[in-house]
Amino acid sequence: MTIKLHQTAVSAAVLLFLSSAHAQQATSAPEPAQPAALDKVQITGSRINLKQSQISGVGPVTVIDADAIQRSGAVSAETLLQRLPASAGTAGNQTSAYWTGNGYGTTQVNLRGLGINRTLVLLNGRRVVNGGTGANSSVDLNMIPVALIERVEVLKDGASAIYGADAVAGVVNIITKRNLKGLEAAIRYGETSRGDGDESAVDLTWGISSAQGSLMTAINYSQSGDVNMASRAPCGLAEANGQLVCSGSSATIGGRARLADGRRINFRQSLDAPAGFYETYSAAKHNYNGNPNLNAVNPIKRLGLSTFGTLNLSDKTQLFTELLFSRRESSQLATPGSLGVYRPINIAADHPTNPTGQALVLERRRLEEAGVRDFFQESNIFRAVAGVKGSLGENWDWSVALNWGRNTGTDGSTKVANLDRVEHTLDRTRCSTAANAAIPCGNYLGYGNLTPEVLRYILTTTRDTGGNDQKSMSASISGQLFDLPAGPVGFASGLEIRKEGGWRDPDNLTVIGAANTNRQDPISGEYTAREVFAELSVPLLERKPLIHSLTLNTAARYSDYSLFGSKSTYKMGLDWQVVPRLKLRSNVSSAFRVPNIPELYGGVSEGNLTTTDPCSGWSTLPTTSVVSQNCQAAGVPAGFRQLGNTILTTVGGNPKLEPEDAKTLTAGIVWSPIRPLTLTLDYYRIKISNAIQSVAGSTKLATCYNTPGRAHIFCNASSFTRNPATGEIDFLSSQPVNAADERISGIDLGVLYDFSVAGWNASLGTELSHLKNYEVRPFPGAAAIDYTGKITGGRGSYTQWRSLSTLTMAKGAWSGSYTVQYIGSADDINAARTDIGARAPAITYHSVQAKYAVNKSFDIALGIDNLFDKKPPFIKSYTDANTDTMTYDLLGRRWHVRAGYRW
Repeated sequence: MTIKLHQTAVSAAVLLFLSSAHAQQATSAPEPAQPAALDKVQITGSRINLKQSQISGVGPVTVIDADAIQRSGAVSAETLLQRLPASAGTAGNQTSAYWTGNGYGTTQVNLRGLGINRTLVLLNGRRVVNGGTGANSSVDLNMIPVALIERVEVLKDGASAIYGADAVAGVVNIITKRNLKGLEAAIRYGETSRGDGDESAVDLTWGISSAQGSLMTAINYSQSGDVNMASRAPCGLAEANGQLVCSGSSATIGGRARLADGRRINFRQSLDAPAGFYETYSAAKHNYNGNPNLNAVNPIKRLGLSTFGTLNLSDKTQLFTELLFSRRESSQLATPGSLGVYRPINIAADHPTNPTGQALVLERRRLEEAGVRDFFQESNIFRAVAGVKGSLGENWDWSVALNWGRNTGTDGSTKVANLDRVEHTLDRTRCSTAANAAIPCGNYLGYGNLTPEVLRYILTTTRDTGGNDQKSMSASISGQLFDLPAGPVGFASGLEIRKEGGWRDPDNLTVIGAANTNRQDPISGEYTAREVFAELSVPLLERKPLIHSLTLNTAARYSDYSLFGSKSTYKMGLDWQVVPRLKLRSNVSSAFRVPNIPELYGGVSEGNLTTTDPCSGWSTLPTTSVVSQNCQAAGVPAGFRQLGNTILTTVGGNPKLEPEDAKTLTAGIVWSPIRPLTLTLDYYRIKISNAIQSVAGSTKLATCYNTPGRAHIFCNASSFTRNPATGEIDFLSSQPVNAADERISGIDLGVLYDFSVAGWNASLGTELSHLKNYEVRPFPGAAAIDYTGKITGGRGSYTQWRSLSTLTMAKGAWSGSYTVQYIGSADDINAARTDIGARAPAITYHSVQAKYAVNKSFDIALGIDNLFDKKPPFIKSYTDANTDTMTYDLLGRRWHVRAGYRW
């Protein structure tokens, strides 16, 4: 999609500026050069082209323009997007690399905090293949070089009727530069005030343009250095006696064990202690501080090659192509691996390495002797678009395009323990203490006992491979059907055929469950979508009392998916220009999201998960107990007791998933009381039903047996079954199901004021977002979980207030900006009110940028982010650096400088 708004149409959206990503609502943006007959107006959120001075409002749209991007000094698109007040919740970035579910090192955007899967990302109005290292469910923003971006349009409204599935929370449309003439070169460098976290980028772009067409090609390279976590958070913190103290992992370097008599002990932690030493386990004394072996920011390298071209076949027909290749290399530092997490290690009382005289279970043993691990990723993305577009007469445009994207990747980890080999080193009938033994005997009870020979035998490097593939064909036509008294009726229609696929092949050790990691099965799947859409813009009234103009906007889409059948969505809105300076707008729409490849085909596996069976001991409960009645009716034998605290549970994908459904309402006011000032106020409400959620086995069982008559969806055979003879559960599923409902509402406020002072042209822009309500009901009959104003352990932060304000000024060769980002206070959902860190205070970040144009060809810019070196608040729920790294700035003050030259 492209956008070209007349200066008088600034009321259609809010001007927003970003610091590290100054977001600016466009008032006038250059349109790529095209044949004259193709010069039409279009905005993200509509596919209708109208030859007129402005287009009716389609909803709240934020635009981050090229100047704002350049001033930000950002080297990744996620930096531009994740600071928008409309962004919330979890999304992968370089300071939250261990949280992303789409492959370490993957960066994403999460509008409204509804999930990365519910934000549709487009590149020049077309879908982009998912990125990562196999069977992923969102676009990796690393693939799009920042230097190529002309602007980013963010539609904060449901748009499935316009763009198809996944546009539940909104649409991010990234527009690349076109029709450059000459050569441009830019270099950028920055680092923190502590001298770490260096970022550098080099961009070369060359282009030609003539009456016959245009060609632009670019090479972009960027890299970022690491920041050790201990430099920002020396240790993990926990509350003790009203104070915060260091509290590490219970996977100790000496080995934590449980003896047959129930005592918990820990073996030697230092070489100063004698061999065979052990003592009572103490968390304060023995736990492990992993922060020195983790990074707050992980290194990443990106290389981008791209070419964009057009060829004018006539004054009304044009060929176009887009070629883009991106390579990412990233890695994450990780603490030494631990044994006992995925498989218990039982050591007999008479084992030669056991000094206790009792049989024991080695619960956790960190392999400190092996040193730190490295997670690594290599991802290659190729995207090719080719098509033809043109015009029919004066009022109609058409286009046909083919789009192919393919992502392939490799990821893995060093120093992964082969659990089968660990068992071999403990089996004295197989191992040997002789030098150069094929299977050396190992001693895991005490730090320093593991020899280099044992480590070489049990440790390996795992490599997983995978990818994503997307092929599509689209065709559309747009124009004016006829004229009404109030203006022309706009119309757009089109079709799209799209095939999506993904696969992931884990390392063989992971597949068979021998690696010291989560067991995984291979993933492979695909589906085909066939869609048609139509859109109308009908001017109803014009120049009537209290109706300067009134326009009806409506759209419908019919989608047929090979796996899910057909689905229809709609959108309807009114754009009421009351007077030239006051506009009211409202949209209602339906949207949907199809399950992604991992949700559908994620390798199904089984594991013994900690689970409570409510029927254990049911016969001792009162006969009036619902649980007692249900267990008896289910045929569970009297006197039944659960054996142990785990149940074999099936996890992974669920091919029976259905699409999620959503209903969206937005309503807004745009008011310009005086010409330099524009105010916008937008209300939004989104309801998602049939939301995909994985429900824990304990929750499923408790819900079923606490429901009278077992009249709950979790009581059916697809959730669990029991052995009729023993009463034991022989099948339990924790696979994702369409069980949840989500509701979110809030208000967005925007302010734009242009003015002059002392000869300087200035603009003040503010966007503020207030989250009124966000509730999730994880399954039918469950109590709603209120995330409003909460910081969660796994979903991120849902603070009620976020804002971004920027003052920009320019005079002659000088220009600059000052940005203030505000994040409101929030409560830790997992903390008691009296706990330290139970409430995160409001925090404000300040940033400043200045630019000097030496001449028309050369300019230089300097910026400082987090000017006052604000520290992140302590958050009890989070273990990484003691804070929510997806919300707060962990790095502190940092600077960047950029120089650009044009020939």
